[in-house]
Amino acid sequence: MRPFNLIKIVFVFFLIGLSHPAMAMAKINVVTTTEDIASIVREVGGNRVAVQSIARGYQDPHVVEAKPSYMLKINRADLLAYQGLELEVGWLPLLIQGGRNKKVMPGQLGHLDVSHAITPLEVPAGQLDRSMGDVHPLGNPHYTLNPENGLLIAAVIAERLSQLDPSGSQSYQANLEKFRQRLKAKVVEWKSRLEKFKGSKVVTYHTTWSYLLDFFKIESVGAIENRPGIPPSGRHLAELATLMNQTGTKVILQANYFDDEFSQLLASKTEATVLALPVAVGGTEEAQDTFTLFEILVDKLEKAFAKHQSLIKKENH
Repeated sequence: MRPFNLIKIVFVFFLIGLSHPAMAMAKINVVTTTEDIASIVREVGGNRVAVQSIARGYQDPHVVEAKPSYMLKINRADLLAYQGLELEVGWLPLLIQGGRNKKVMPGQLGHLDVSHAITPLEVPAGQLDRSMGDVHPLGNPHYTLNPENGLLIAAVIAERLSQLDPSGSQSYQANLEKFRQRLKAKVVEWKSRLEKFKGSKVVTYHTTWSYLLDFFKIESVGAIENRPGIPPSGRHLAELATLMNQTGTKVILQANYFDDEFSQLLASKTEATVLALPVAVGGTEEAQDTFTLFEILVDKLEKAFAKHQSLIKKENH
């Protein structure tokens, strides 16, 4: 081949690389355990990252099968970002072990426990044992349901991506700032919409909703699972129904991946509304990212509380 032709070929590939940045730059391969974390990684990482989540948003993240295909994902990852607080304790250690990827082992830059960014709720005190159900000794792991925690999560992700990819640090910080400004504005809006329902009461199926309720100052009067992960007894449901009727509690919250048999039974005895809602990005087709997830949650809560207040006004007249 003539030297002139070789130069032309090299020049053509150089131009292609300039016009297609993805070809010119290898992306950071990020594996997350949940869709919530994946959504924020996409916001911060932009076109410099490729992101895959192991658990789907419509699954119970406590219970995920440790499939060989998931081990392969971890084997190829530059960064493993997980929710922590033992949410994935039943399956993530198996995937890390089977993935055989030194980059994402504990203590390495590619291993990120995102829970270190937040202050956990419901950290149990005293001795724990299995009779208490599926209690998380490090605190409630469903912290992504406080929208302001998204700001903290995004910051630690931006920092770690910058460490793994220093040349992209400026891009990550710019994306982080855009995400912050957008989320802060939406938080103000969401708070405003639920402000008039502060102090409203709900019953939850599981303690999934603690961060959401704490953020919006909504009170949980009890849980259908009197012990986490263990189906309720008939006696417990009867006591809960009495409490709901005494306190005027008319909303039951549960994750849409749980069977609603017990929730519907309780609703039939209390005239309550059952809200089976997504708890994560991807939990429904409409919940495509952090913003659409909270739009759905706020909208459903707002409508349910408004309906209850309207019925009370009618009864008083």
